[in-house]
Amino acid sequence: MLETLKSVFDTFGSAVFVPVMIFVVAKVLKVKTQKAFLSGLYAGVGLMGFTLILNSYTPIISEVVQQMVDQTGINLPSFDVGWQATALVAYSTEAGMIYLVIALVLQSVLFLAKWTNVFQPSDLWNNYSYMVWGSMVYLATGNMVLAIVLMCLLNMYSLLLAEMLARRWSTYYNYPNCTIIAMHNIEPGIFALIMDPIWNMLGLHKVRMNPQGLQKKLGFLGEPISLGLFLGLFLGILGNFSQLTSLDSWGQITQVGIATSAVMAIFPKVAGIFAQAFNPISQAASKNVRGNNKEREWFLGVNDATGYGEPATLISGIILISIMVALAMILPGNETLPVVDLLAIPYMVQALVCLTNGNIAKTILNGTIWFSLGLYMCTYTAPMFTEIAQTVGVTLPAGALMVTSFNILGKPIFGLIFLAFLSQNPILIGLTIVVYFVLYFLFRKNKEAFYSYLERSAAKNNGEEPTGETKVA
Repeated sequence: MLETLKSVFDTFGSAVFVPVMIFVVAKVLKVKTQKAFLSGLYAGVGLMGFTLILNSYTPIISEVVQQMVDQTGINLPSFDVGWQATALVAYSTEAGMIYLVIALVLQSVLFLAKWTNVFQPSDLWNNYSYMVWGSMVYLATGNMVLAIVLMCLLNMYSLLLAEMLARRWSTYYNYPNCTIIAMHNIEPGIFALIMDPIWNMLGLHKVRMNPQGLQKKLGFLGEPISLGLFLGLFLGILGNFSQLTSLDSWGQITQVGIATSAVMAIFPKVAGIFAQAFNPISQAASKNVRGNNKEREWFLGVNDATGYGEPATLISGIILISIMVALAMILPGNETLPVVDLLAIPYMVQALVCLTNGNIAKTILNGTIWFSLGLYMCTYTAPMFTEIAQTVGVTLPAGALMVTSFNILGKPIFGLIFLAFLSQNPILIGLTIVVYFVLYFLFRKNKEAFYSYLERSAAKNNGEEPTGETKVA
């Protein structure tokens, strides 16, 4: 059964699976069949559009990023093989396959019981984020129950954080009643929440370093399509710094520039198609709320590819690529070389971007600090992950002693929860469970006040000082 479920999902993929889920949800909300069908189709077309864009862009940018890493001469024992390889490892482990079924039941029950207002089964693929941590606990302890409890707890933490960020993400990225739920890409939001008041004290909320501010100051040079060109040229030059006299190098530099500019120009149009999928569902949900006189705001979990090409997200992500390569060389005690997952940084910053309302300065500072801590978590967990990867047939890259994933395993907070379970200390494990329930009930009790706080904080990044709740798109 486990293999069959995995095979079905792998065969059809999110571009088919998500539209089916949206059609079913729409019909449950009594949307007319024609509109429900079009909602699903818009979602499928949008997701396929995102996939085609990223699949075309990734080979172009990955080559120049690899060259940039090679030119640094870094020699670190733990090599970042990327989230794709990590996902394959997770889906190949015994603990991972067992959790695939448990996750589907758990996430559906939590939503139907109204424990969470985030519908996660629409993005089943990203369950590998929990599977990796659980598989390492099972490898180290041989205790499957402990591994399953850890995966369930991480899933519940992830749902809680996803719901806390949901309204802000939905508003900023302009996808009605949607949010990302991938644990590895929402975890940085914890750090952004802590640091935002500090950055404001330093006046960073007044720095209009966002797409709108740049466009106003720079004119046509501040247009996303122009920023994409300059950003791509900058990255291309870094990747060819030792060969700038070569004509071939400038061919690659200009190609990266145009490709990045193309993503900036095309991505919002595809995002607009994808967003159309949720209008009928949003309208139907509003009618049901009014008709039943019951207030329930809920969010559909969507893949984080939906935010990748948003201007502030892509700009921050590409700038952080070069920063993280430089920091990997100089951070004392770091043994991780970020390579493949450098391309995932625009996924990883989405929580940071939406919480700061596109403030690129804050996003870069938050990302620099938090992702640096993530390098240390990767360094610590690399031996265990390498052992699992080798058991499922992953070959170590030349010169690498260990493998890791900068995106998936570079998670300081969730890594600490993993370490508590790895210790098998009942007090530490119990503490992680108690903290979850405390945070959950505090959020439930103060949800509207918390959402209002996020909106006021977001508005400050536009130079506003709102007195009440303000929605900023």
